[in-house]
Amino acid sequence: MYTRALPIPLKPPALLSGGLVRVISPASPAERDALGRGIAELERLGYRVRMGSAMHPDGYFAGSALRRKAELESALRDSDAGAVICARGGYGSAALLDQIRLPRGLKPKLLVGYSDVTMLQAYLWTRLRWTSLQGPMVAANWNHGAGNRSGYDLASFLNAAGSQHDSWSLALDAEALSHGEASGLLLGGCISLLETTLGTPWEFDTRGSILFLEDRGLKPYQLDRLLLHLLQAGKFRGVRGIVLGDFPDCEAPQEGSFSVRDVCRRILVPLRVPIVFGAPIGHTQRPLLTLPIGVRARLRAAGEGKLEILEPAVALQE
Repeated sequence: MYTRALPIPLKPPALLSGGLVRVISPASPAERDALGRGIAELERLGYRVRMGSAMHPDGYFAGSALRRKAELESALRDSDAGAVICARGGYGSAALLDQIRLPRGLKPKLLVGYSDVTMLQAYLWTRLRWTSLQGPMVAANWNHGAGNRSGYDLASFLNAAGSQHDSWSLALDAEALSHGEASGLLLGGCISLLETTLGTPWEFDTRGSILFLEDRGLKPYQLDRLLLHLLQAGKFRGVRGIVLGDFPDCEAPQEGSFSVRDVCRRILVPLRVPIVFGAPIGHTQRPLLTLPIGVRARLRAAGEGKLEILEPAVALQE
């Protein structure tokens, strides 16, 4: 088995009740009514919400790259903000990465999101070693409410963002493709975004990791291509365990063809590491589980699967 010293993360302060949340749009524009409902849900939970100045949508971007970059940098620098939560994903975050300018020694800030936000999370981890959360977005999950279809799981968010416990467990409500138990650094995100980081400065070092991968709207052959590329690029070398999402809207194009589950089994099971398939993470129509990025975790691939988070993702505020 590959072993190495795991990197030491820099943890942002915990987001507590009454804390300020900055809402940003680094990628595509959010639907106004959904954004309003999501903000109302955050406020219902006791958070204060601050939006950036209005941007004018630019095609499939929420605004110009200059405006989106300025909003991102402002939110990460805001000493009053307890967290930065993205309005939605879509497309556009990658164009900001080589333009970001943050002051040296900036204190970590908690970033929350998934989908296209995977690019920002990869940047913050590889460049700054900041932990972040693959978790609910304002106009994609918060707007649907806790425990609801396409909504979010409240307990996992509070555990990850609020440092209520030194460790906690997530029931994955999935299935084990390859049984076993393994511990490592929890890393991952939307697979189509992670694949585009290959060869860039923000490519994840996945050695020693529990790697989570999810997406939506892929044909099985497209997921096959992504997994094969990651395999041939060596990104599964040294991985200790894998958590896979439930991949909604990824049905086989014709009856009798391979499913995404078949693809995952064929390519990943030969790695001989614990694998769980079908967890409600990232793009899911079930209540979204919040996963911290950059902390130690233990995967138990048996039954419906369990992920134990072995350390807080954030630091308690003094």
